[in-house]
Amino acid sequence: MELKYYLSIGRRRWLVVVAAILIQLCLGTIYAWSVFTGLLTLPLAEGGEYGFSAQRAAWIFSAGLAVFAITMVGAGRLQSRFGPRPIAALGGIILGIGYLLGGVLGSTFWGQFVFIGLIGGAGIGLAYVVPLAVGVKWFPDHKGLISGLAVAGFGFGATLWVKLAGSWFGGLLYTTSIFGLPGVQSVFVIYGIVYLVLVLLGSLAMLNPPPDFRPAGYNPPQPGSPQAIHDITHQEFSSPEMLKTPQFYLLWLMFFSNALAGLMVIYSISLFGIDSLLAAGAVAGATEAAIIAGTAMAWYAILNGLGRIIWGGVSDYLGRKWSLFLASSFQAFVMLSFFEMGSAVSSLILAAAIIGFNFGANFALFPAATADYFGARNLGQNYGWIFLAFGVAGIAGPQIAGYFRDLVGAGDISTWQTSFAIAGGFCVFAALLSLLLKAPTKPAVG
Repeated sequence: MELKYYLSIGRRRWLVVVAAILIQLCLGTIYAWSVFTGLLTLPLAEGGEYGFSAQRAAWIFSAGLAVFAITMVGAGRLQSRFGPRPIAALGGIILGIGYLLGGVLGSTFWGQFVFIGLIGGAGIGLAYVVPLAVGVKWFPDHKGLISGLAVAGFGFGATLWVKLAGSWFGGLLYTTSIFGLPGVQSVFVIYGIVYLVLVLLGSLAMLNPPPDFRPAGYNPPQPGSPQAIHDITHQEFSSPEMLKTPQFYLLWLMFFSNALAGLMVIYSISLFGIDSLLAAGAVAGATEAAIIAGTAMAWYAILNGLGRIIWGGVSDYLGRKWSLFLASSFQAFVMLSFFEMGSAVSSLILAAAIIGFNFGANFALFPAATADYFGARNLGQNYGWIFLAFGVAGIAGPQIAGYFRDLVGAGDISTWQTSFAIAGGFCVFAALLSLLLKAPTKPAVG
């Protein structure tokens, strides 16, 4: 029997929120990548199992982000054709299998690149858009807030997987050996099983509302009314129509710029935190530095999740344009200060938390802006095109950080400042572009 036969309409839409968060908790595994980079880049001469360079470790992360974004375009079309539930379930199956195979067969760079990066990224891309598209249809009265809630688990999930792998209960990376595999691969196996089960469970609630659904007491604001403060078009754009508007390219460039900065920090916070704290003499040794860097990443992820909810709610009142301007501006300031803040334990954690909070804004504001400007009916497909910016940024951001770090090697922090200055400049660019935003006008037919 379908869940809809057992629940009222009002309860059903909140069940969608709970299921969305459960799914996104698992998909957030890609943001936990930094917890693996220390062991992956540990030289073989020092007892490392893999001996990857910083750039090679970055390529696995970048591949996952790029495939994640590319897959989202097709996922939007697939869920329009087959419905949201089977696409979410398929994403969970592919993600789980990718991590399982990455554990069993991931002893080499290419093994991890294919199974964790390509296959795992494809699973995330298939499942990610479903909670967003379904949630906005159930909550037309709170598109910003629900966009934030629907993807909040993505940020919170990174905290969960980072801490489980790195420190909770002694850290799975250091206490497990599944099938005799090293810690990194053992964690991949464990996580693969968990993701497979939890995403399949969450997919059961991924059902669209009835075609005529409208929340009790909700009357859509009419153009020009005092309530219509968000430049809502009240028109539905197909993807080809959207791609002909300047608003699409403005949103794309803004998303790319902001995502480049946030993804650079996600990839490099462990490496940068260790290098910077050791260089400043702020810790007793590399082990303590790694623990603190892991804590900074955990706070990044927690605030990333909260940022999605809070910025989404704020934008329902302030509007997407000004919310994007403020989030981009705050991010630019912190990115340009991050190098100096990384030399002390408290300021490293504080900076990571603020960057995570502002980065989280993107994942509530851009889907909500896409729905406002181009309509909710085709959100799954349209947002997939805008989300491609995230995939390109997923290659550019980590690769910039990896390139400059490999120039000097571990322990030398001189080039980190260049990386963060580049990221800060892109955030300034995004803030300026946001001032040009306005609702598109759909050409009249006939």
